[in-house]
Amino acid sequence: MYTLYRLLPAKRLAYEQAPALVLAWLIAEMFYKFHSFTLECAAFLVTWFVFDAVIQLISRRFARLGRQLHSE
Repeated sequence: MYTLYRLLPAKRLAYEQAPALVLAWLIAEMFYKFHSFTLECAAFLVTWFVFDAVIQLISRRFARLGRQLHSE
């Protein structure tokens, strides 16, 4: 977590990681009731990972689309 905070610019943290973190937190609070902190924490981290991966995929696709539009 510290490395993530240290390596990414604040703008990127705000636009990419914050939404993924908030969505994962909400999903975990509403749906994860495993009666085990370890399992709930692991599920939260996996959920955050998945949301972050989806956000990164969408960002790359929009960036690629933008480059294609500007090159034409």
